[in-house]
Amino acid sequence: MTSITLEHPMAGWTTPYHLLALEFTQRADEGCVIPSHLRHAFATLHPDLQAWDTTAIDPIYDALMELPEDAALAANEPNELAAIRALRPDGPRDLQWKPSETELIDRLHGAWVGRASGCALGKPVEGMGMSLAADGSLAGRKRIKSYLEKRGHWPLTDYFSGRDMGDELKIGCPLSQRENIAFMEADDDIHYSLVGLGVLEEHGPTFTWDDVARYWLSHIPIAAICTAEAQSVLNFQNNVARKHGTTWRWTGAATASFCRRNRNPYREWIGAQIRSDGWAFCCAGRPEQAAEFAYRDACWTHERNGIYGEMLFAAMQAAAFVEHDPRKLTDIGLSEIPRNCRLAAAVRELLTWIPQCATWEACMDRIEARWPDMSAVHTINNALICIMALFYGKMDTLQTQAIAVMGGLDTDCNGATVGSIVGAAAGRQRFRDDLAKPLNDTIKPQMLGFQEVRMRSLAERSAVQWQRCGGRVAALRSDSIGSA
Repeated sequence: MTSITLEHPMAGWTTPYHLLALEFTQRADEGCVIPSHLRHAFATLHPDLQAWDTTAIDPIYDALMELPEDAALAANEPNELAAIRALRPDGPRDLQWKPSETELIDRLHGAWVGRASGCALGKPVEGMGMSLAADGSLAGRKRIKSYLEKRGHWPLTDYFSGRDMGDELKIGCPLSQRENIAFMEADDDIHYSLVGLGVLEEHGPTFTWDDVARYWLSHIPIAAICTAEAQSVLNFQNNVARKHGTTWRWTGAATASFCRRNRNPYREWIGAQIRSDGWAFCCAGRPEQAAEFAYRDACWTHERNGIYGEMLFAAMQAAAFVEHDPRKLTDIGLSEIPRNCRLAAAVRELLTWIPQCATWEACMDRIEARWPDMSAVHTINNALICIMALFYGKMDTLQTQAIAVMGGLDTDCNGATVGSIVGAAAGRQRFRDDLAKPLNDTIKPQMLGFQEVRMRSLAERSAVQWQRCGGRVAALRSDSIGSA
């Protein structure tokens, strides 16, 4: 019998064998030339019988991690904030937004409603959106369209119906289906937005990455944390945090770079990109500050484009309170990340396609053809869906979210991300009730301290942190917060 040891703890999201398989892809993405003997060694492993055989897997994994990366690519894709800022284009940094308190609350309320409604819209087809055909090609978008067409609901204009039409297509999350929806149910895309608000309430604008990590440990069930986040929080917990009585103490045994990198092949996936909103809302009108907060949040779970995805959308979401043009918003987002990173290059390529493609479906054809083998939960391809949706949806609070979801891949993440942008731009008073009304202004997370909350209340709490982080209202009135 093979002896199995776990010198490098795994988060339980998958097996060590599967992590190793993903690491081959990640290291290639980082420009490593992988020698044939390592590929051969991996090919000799049995995917089932040796799925947990770390005595055989770890030497291959360690050898992969020791390979030199492409120096030019690494120079264009740093992981540290100062180096990222040195490579970014010029940008506005601070849009000098000074709303009245009434407008501030209304816009923040719209942003929270957009986050929740976009997440709920895409949640039932999250698995479908990531699905592959028998030949390994992307099939999620086609299956979503087929599902909607067979129910007479194409194009999407409402929450998904769970009605059985006798086909083989099934959706999940009945609490987010048209027949049942009455609130935003628990979801990681919502939990992480609440984390941003919660950390700022506890620590203010000087919070650090390990404040975020400890907040996760104290507030989010580990089973609700996925992929990169699951591995990073395990790295942190095993090597940094020690509980003494009822409090966690920082021991200094690990760094952000260790937490984000150790046995974490998900480090350029979408997990950080979906966490931008809570920070951005509290930095409304200040894209540079929003991107910095997003960096602190991302730097211990992700690297390179995984970090940049959160910074890009944090800047766009913060700017959307002031700027409503999709191209200008995209340029502001790009101004906070390295100009020559792979994410920025992909976004610039997308911007050349949009004038050439009459419909969003034609644009999606190009995205899928350009990146056919990229993981369905990678940062880059999902970021492109979000930006595409802003253009073709014309910033409408229904159409933009619907296109983000109909585009497939990580549907609830993308619906939520663009929902924040169009919600911030519209505010609650101009946010269409098609998606907003069924939620009854209510979120029911699975987080300590946030078991059930009203979106209006979240807006008011975000407004307090916005001012704490440097925001200034145009006129202060003691009664204005309750008057919107």
